[in-house]
Amino acid sequence: MQTIYDLITLEVQNEHDLEHKPEHKSLFSEPKIYDAKGDLTKRWYVYFTFVNPKTGKKERCKNIYGKTNRYKTKSERYYILNIYKKRLSKLLHEGFNPYADNQELYEKRKANQQATKKRNNFVANKTSSSLSNIDNTLEHLKKEKTISEAFDFALSIKKNVVGASTLSDYKSRCNKLIEYLDTNYPDINTINQLEKKHVIAFLNSVLQSTSARNRNNYRTCLGSIFQSLEDNELISVNFIKRIKPLQATPQKNKTYSAKEQEMIFNYLEKNDKVLLLFIKFISYNLLRPIEVCRLKVKDLNLEQNIVQFQAKNKAFKTKIIPEILLSELPDLSKLDPNALLFTPNGFGKQWDTTEVNRRGYFTNRFKKVIKDEFGFNDNYGLYSFRHTFITKLYRALAKDSSPYAAKSKLMLITGHATMSALEKYLRDIDAELPQDYSELL
Repeated sequence: MQTIYDLITLEVQNEHDLEHKPEHKSLFSEPKIYDAKGDLTKRWYVYFTFVNPKTGKKERCKNIYGKTNRYKTKSERYYILNIYKKRLSKLLHEGFNPYADNQELYEKRKANQQATKKRNNFVANKTSSSLSNIDNTLEHLKKEKTISEAFDFALSIKKNVVGASTLSDYKSRCNKLIEYLDTNYPDINTINQLEKKHVIAFLNSVLQSTSARNRNNYRTCLGSIFQSLEDNELISVNFIKRIKPLQATPQKNKTYSAKEQEMIFNYLEKNDKVLLLFIKFISYNLLRPIEVCRLKVKDLNLEQNIVQFQAKNKAFKTKIIPEILLSELPDLSKLDPNALLFTPNGFGKQWDTTEVNRRGYFTNRFKKVIKDEFGFNDNYGLYSFRHTFITKLYRALAKDSSPYAAKSKLMLITGHATMSALEKYLRDIDAELPQDYSELL
């Protein structure tokens, strides 16, 4: 008599001949893996339920252990349990029953297996999978990519998916993890040796030296990289998803008061006109600082009074240049169309560096020229001008129209993709305030 449990853990087994038969599905639940939440000191197994013929109800059946718990790494256990799970699912769909004698089905399947091998020996060889080869396969897994090689592969995938600044962020955070592992876990070399506890230890070190927000950012970036590794079968599971983010208070740029904004503009008019125009693109055209850094001379069409640029939420975006900004522009006709509009040495010059470095340069320049001069803290920056002028626009529009109408007009100016995104943004910067409610009190 061949029990269903014998067939699952049988050493030599052809996977190809176990065809799914959906008509049996109502009798059982799909098999699942119990991994003790990654605890290797506990027993891992595959489990399922099947209709008990005596009670007519689905009941938990015998757990499938096999050789699983002989292995001491997560990748090895996941590998063998997935084989068991796949075999069990196929057997159940074929009609095998843990409460019945499956000898007849077994003989029929064995005959089909032999016939299939004769019809298509090549396919059978490609698709057959046996536990006699598990040790060799697991040994191969151990010889797979190093952590650096695996990260380089994931980054090469991300290169065609995310922007340059995001890719640079991914690369920087991956390098930090590698440096930490080299110092604290020098024996870990391959990506399959890296476990959840190692990454948690790294994230804890980030938390201790910086903040919960930065720790969460590392978790998000690494989670994206590890997902690429899982999708491309370089790791069995993305365990980063099981690491919980910490509660963190986001740091937000505050808006400038009208008096502060006027003071800054007047000071820059006398001391740094390049930085002033940079800020006016943020203020009047409502661009983000990095979007201003991307601008080239040719992106400004002064015949149609429009500017085209790569935005946060679009590969290519067009906005009008308001008259208040047009009057501030220098003569662009004699500048190289392919040159950057803003550089350390003036307008329309060559500047061979990344856009992230360009943004960093103007951020530091603003700090030295304005923040250090007037004592603004870290809650104020270049981005604060975008908040300031969107707030000013919204309150001006809301004076003569309903909140919805004001937001509809504002969406065209700011470039937010949806009304809900704009409303969330306005709430975050406290642009929408109620009228005086004293009489209600």
